[in-house]
Amino acid sequence: MGADMNTSTGEQRKQLIEEIMQQHADGVITLGVAIRRLRLEITGFDQETFAKMCGMSTRALYQLETDKGNPTLGTLDSVLRKFGLRLGLMKAAAPGQTSMALMRQPHLAEPPPNHKASDKASGVVTRGSKPNRATRGKPSTGRGR
Repeated sequence: MGADMNTSTGEQRKQLIEEIMQQHADGVITLGVAIRRLRLEITGFDQETFAKMCGMSTRALYQLETDKGNPTLGTLDSVLRKFGLRLGLMKAAAPGQTSMALMRQPHLAEPPPNHKASDKASGVVTRGSKPNRATRGKPSTGRGR
């Protein structure tokens, strides 16, 4: 009987994590709100205890949960891994459409209509960048000035 209860609790936690992930992916909640919900609803820990577990200050956790500050990728990774999650990229959801539905649409893997594979080779400038006239057409040395 005890094993069934643990399995049920484990399954409930897994479902709750999935629900929170989906709400974040759909844009219903922010990353900070998602992390706060994970901390409270999954672990039940207060900010001080959870911050220590993640190797961060309570203030840094507060800023993260309130979508303030500027956490490093390492900080985000440390927090998310406590829930078996990791950082990644995903397509933003369109209004009225879930991100999971977007990921299932094959046309999303195609480049945008105004993007051409030959743009880079032909020197086409995108996103408003302006090449330095003195270095235009010359290979990069990989060094700053």
